[in-house]
Amino acid sequence: MRALLSRCFLGSLRALSGPGCAPQNQLVTQVAAGRRLHLSRKSMQYLTEERGQPNSPDYRIYFKNSEGKYLSPFHDIPLVAETEQMLFNMVVEVPRWSNAKMEIATKEPLNPIKQDVKKGKLRYVANIFPHKGYIWNYGALPQTWEDPNQKDKDTHCCGDNDPIDVCEIGSQVFVSGQVIQVKVLGILAMIDEGEMDWKVIAINVKDPDADNLNSIEDVRKIRPGHLEATVEWFRKYKVPDGKPENQFGFNEEFKDKDFAVKIIKSTHEHWRALVQKQINSGGISCKNISCCESPFKCSEDETRDVVHSAPTFGCAHAVSPEVDKWHFV
Repeated sequence: MRALLSRCFLGSLRALSGPGCAPQNQLVTQVAAGRRLHLSRKSMQYLTEERGQPNSPDYRIYFKNSEGKYLSPFHDIPLVAETEQMLFNMVVEVPRWSNAKMEIATKEPLNPIKQDVKKGKLRYVANIFPHKGYIWNYGALPQTWEDPNQKDKDTHCCGDNDPIDVCEIGSQVFVSGQVIQVKVLGILAMIDEGEMDWKVIAINVKDPDADNLNSIEDVRKIRPGHLEATVEWFRKYKVPDGKPENQFGFNEEFKDKDFAVKIIKSTHEHWRALVQKQINSGGISCKNISCCESPFKCSEDETRDVVHSAPTFGCAHAVSPEVDKWHFV
C-alpha cells in the first residue's frame, strides 16, 4: 500500500510540474503591500478563494488547482516540489511583519487557512521590541504531520498535531495562501508547552540570496544576528499573553540541512499513516481529492459543497489599535 501511495504521489507531482500543466489563470492581479486580494488569487499553480469577512472568525481562504477544483492545502499539495534540487512546497500562512495568527485549519474539511481563535477572540502575535509581528514569512510544509503519539528520541517530546512549520527568510513579503518553492537550510527544535514544534529555516528558491544561502552556517555568516533573533522571537512571543517562555532542544542550537530533511521525511511518513487511516486522526479532517489509497478521498461535488456552505466574501472588520502596541519583555 505504501509503495502504491508513493507512486501516486510522484505521479501527481509530475502532473503538476510537467509540460502538460494548464496555463496559469490571468484573472488575478498582484496587489501592493497593505491592500487585500479579492475572491481569487494566483499562487503558482494554485488559486485561492476568500470566504467570510477578513479580520473576523468566519474568514477562510480555500484552495483550488489550476483547473478550478477545490483541494486541501494540507493533503493535496505535494510536499516535494522538485526532487533533484530537493525543493519543497511551502504554504504561506502569515506574511512577514503582520500580526494575525493565520493557520491551516487542520480540523475543518479541506483545511482552509483561518485566523486562530482563543477564548472567543482572534489571535494576534504581539510586537516584542524591536520586532513588528512575524519576522519571516511563516507557513507550513504540506503533507507533513507532527504526530502527538510519537515521542522524539532526542527531546523526548511528542508532536504538536500540526503540519511542520517553516520560517522563510528571503527578502520578499508574500501573502496568506501563496504556495512557494523553498530550499531548506536547517531546523530549530522548539518545545511549546511540552510539545515538539519544529521550525524549519528555508528560503524561497527565487530569492536573490538563494544561491548564496545553502546551509545554516551560510545564514549565520551572511545574515548575522538573524538566527539569534529567531530564537529570541520564539522564546518570548507568548509572554505578553501571560504564558511562560518557550524552551528549545539541543541547547538552542540550529541543526543542519541534512538533519532538517530527516525530520521532514519523518513527518511526511506520519502524515501518510494519517491520511491512509492507519492511525487515529484525533479530529483532523483528512478530506482530499488526490491521495491514492486514502479512504478520505472525496468528489468534486463534495468539495464544492464545503466551500459554498461558507459565508460569501465580505468587507473586512476593523482591527483593534491594540495590535500595534509595543511590548518590552
